[in-house]
Amino acid sequence: MVNEIDSVTLEEKISSGEDLYMLDIRTEAEVAHGMLPNSRHLPMHMIPLEMADFPKDKEIVIYCRSGARSYHACMYLMQQGFPNVMNLRGGIIDWARNRFQIVPYA
Repeated sequence: MVNEIDSVTLEEKISSGEDLYMLDIRTEAEVAHGMLPNSRHLPMHMIPLEMADFPKDKEIVIYCRSGARSYHACMYLMQQGFPNVMNLRGGIIDWARNRFQIVPYA
């Protein structure tokens, strides 16, 4: 079972300065419309190639557009031995619906 976090709780964690590893696994075209603050963009298909660089001592929050792809990415990382992964339930759609900050993709 994948641990999930909702947008409101995630925004509270970010605002309180919690040290999270935020991973946006959407496509280049999707992130062109903006992303969550302090996120790293990494398309989903690149996860197996880059996961050696992911911290195992931090909570990893993964998000996509709606929460479906990121759910599967969380399952994959859990199978690979990452204990602290969380899926953003509802993805960036829910984040935007709550009017939380979206920053330009740099």
